[in-house]
Amino acid sequence: MNKYIELVNEKLNEYMPIIYPEKIFKSMKYTVTLPGKRLRPVMCLEACKIMGGKIEDAMPTACAIEMLHAQSLIHDDLPCMDDDSFRRGKPSNHMVFGEAIAVLAGDALLSFAPQLIIEKSKLSSDIILKVLHEFVSSAGAYQLIGGQVVDILSEEGRCKLYDSDEETLKYIHTNKTAVLFKLALKTGAIIAGAGEEQIKEMEDFGQKFGLAFQIYDDIMDEISSFEELGKTIGKDKDAGKLTYVTLYGLDKAKEKVHELISDAHSIIDKYNSEIFESILDKILEKINK
Repeated sequence: MNKYIELVNEKLNEYMPIIYPEKIFKSMKYTVTLPGKRLRPVMCLEACKIMGGKIEDAMPTACAIEMLHAQSLIHDDLPCMDDDSFRRGKPSNHMVFGEAIAVLAGDALLSFAPQLIIEKSKLSSDIILKVLHEFVSSAGAYQLIGGQVVDILSEEGRCKLYDSDEETLKYIHTNKTAVLFKLALKTGAIIAGAGEEQIKEMEDFGQKFGLAFQIYDDIMDEISSFEELGKTIGKDKDAGKLTYVTLYGLDKAKEKVHELISDAHSIIDKYNSEIFESILDKILEKINK
């Protein structure tokens, strides 16, 4: 796990030179390279590996997905969105570079990331096209941005897209959080040349893990501290946002995480991946403290 993180960090630094106009590239790189678990690129690399591929083949895509994740964080923290001054224990992008540059940095990462896949990947054009299709589909209004929109509209019950809060919450969790885990796992499998059945398994694993991860995040927002999470605690509750904890309570939320992690294990355990096993078990360890 640590070796994967080191490799990803090295490549992110390599792929993101600071050139003119320096301010935009510094802003982009600032959030992308903030210290983190790098779960999404690690899962992309590991999916490629367990499917018989080479991790170096998946590295540009893995880094591009981390850039897409960083883009979502930059915009998520803006005053017009979640209005958070901290991310991973450091000032949010707009607190360092100003709102205008932060908006532009997020926009720039949306095009910089797929450009990286095209220019740095040593893959066939067919595979690159498949990976790019997964990337842009995940990043757009049908998934990641759609999930963010419904998350905003759900504050104080302003979202009327679904008949129940449960359906609305699943839409948000699937499209705002699970989508990037599914993207990482599916593209890793595609790059390795996996079959459709295996790619579908990775998608299902990403869905289960993504839902578990978001509920875990909601739980930690209730029971953790700024020092542990590196971001403002309790903001979602104060804003009246729809979360699994606010809808079902803390105990039920923990039960759901256990259920989803068990489902994820049932999909992935046959691949004997110590990396995936460690990631899943760490979630349970955190909420069981």
